[in-house]
Amino acid sequence: MSTFEERRKLNIKQNKLLLADLSQAAQPLQSSQTTPSSQPRPKKRKLNHAPAVAPTRRSARVSKTEEKPVYNEDELVVKPRSVQVRSSVAVKSESPAPSKHRNVDGIVAGWTAWTPVASAPTRDDLGTLHFESHPDFLPNKSPEEIMREGCFGGSYFRPLRSKALGITVSDDWEEIPAAWHEGLDVAKYLTSETYDPEVNKYGVKCGQSIEEWEAAGWIMHEYDVRGWFQWYIRFYLGRRCLDDERQISRWAKCVGPRGRWRRALLKKYVQMGIRTVGDEGDEEDEREVSPVVHQTCHHWAWEVRQDVLDEYWRGDG
Repeated sequence: MSTFEERRKLNIKQNKLLLADLSQAAQPLQSSQTTPSSQPRPKKRKLNHAPAVAPTRRSARVSKTEEKPVYNEDELVVKPRSVQVRSSVAVKSESPAPSKHRNVDGIVAGWTAWTPVASAPTRDDLGTLHFESHPDFLPNKSPEEIMREGCFGGSYFRPLRSKALGITVSDDWEEIPAAWHEGLDVAKYLTSETYDPEVNKYGVKCGQSIEEWEAAGWIMHEYDVRGWFQWYIRFYLGRRCLDDERQISRWAKCVGPRGRWRRALLKKYVQMGIRTVGDEGDEEDEREVSPVVHQTCHHWAWEVRQDVLDEYWRGDG
């Protein structure tokens, strides 16, 4: 018999003896546990073994971006306090913090009381917009281009019921310069009460409603009751306010140089081996690469341009 076989049998024999010793040692313990005691047993706290429930907060990191991106890119999913609106309203505040309680009429009046303080942006040869007051904010789509090409299912400026303010907002699209929507079917592209994916530039539905943005705490009502895009329109026209830094930070996290959706889209181009993209989104290849993420980036005033794609292919992005 080989040395290996002898060791194996010896190990088996020793393990059996060890198990027998352990079994005998455990018998007195089992007996003492089953003997009734004169002392009452201490009550045991019941543990709640409820089945695990998936988090209610949606995360863009775990959602399927090809189906419906969600805009919690800045991790601001903090539920606003429920308030009963009478003559004043509690507005969710972030740094820099506005007054928490103001008259609703005063808030509404403030939306149009501002005057331009900054000059119009300039545009470089690559199509990037430059704002002198905020050099790190570099979109490449103007608000007019976004609207004319098709955005938000044509329903961004529909009548909006704000739960936080207790009012319905409508007709605020009229503050947009007339030249921006001249010849545009406003009822279809801006104020439709139903979301129509066919209106969008890439023909798909994406994102969340303004009501969901409000519930998530992303709306600063003292400035822009409709959120990001309304802020961008007013910023483009020269308004500056205390919400600028927050909104630009959100833009950067979405489509800035290290933005989540920007990098996700460029990665898909490389994965599919596509090296060319049309500057205005007319190339068939571009439409084949994740139209949902394309539309998301379009809503955030950015589109893939050839120089950016080339840079990403080189590994510099």
